[in-house]
Amino acid sequence: MNAVKIKKLLDKTECMCLLCTKATTHWSFIKFCFNIPLVLTSSTMCIINSISTNANDVKIPNIIVNALSVLIISLNNTVRGGEKYEGFKKLSQQFMIISQEIDAIDDMTLEQYHILSLKYDNLIQDCAFEDIPLKYKINVAKSFFENDRHIPIQLNGNIGNHNNINISVL
Repeated sequence: MNAVKIKKLLDKTECMCLLCTKATTHWSFIKFCFNIPLVLTSSTMCIINSISTNANDVKIPNIIVNALSVLIISLNNTVRGGEKYEGFKKLSQQFMIISQEIDAIDDMTLEQYHILSLKYDNLIQDCAFEDIPLKYKINVAKSFFENDRHIPIQLNGNIGNHNNINISVL
């Protein structure tokens, strides 16, 4: 099997593993940022309700805290940080498995290459590149490009590694 093709596939899987790991970290932080206010509003509700024996005294604070909780939950459901975290975590692990498979095979056959390449292509289709912050795309693409390693086509252009064509108007 062609060593250049194998190296190219290995580079791309390692690049995607790193990119998905960075995206996992990003969405983990977003998930955390939504969970903290929910914990605080729940604790506030508990404190407010335990302060007074008269339900009418805490009616307005309860309404405000409940409204804040609903707002935070609605925003969290819109952003879907937890789902994105889990998705990128799974993708990162799967790209790592493919790179380990490629690395473990000493004499790769054409059939093995096609199977691993197909696995890679399927994972690329599952990757939501639009949910990965641009700074991570640029950082990963630049680090691989500067070390003369191959990057997935979805990252080409993020670091200006394409030829700029100057078009003059006649």
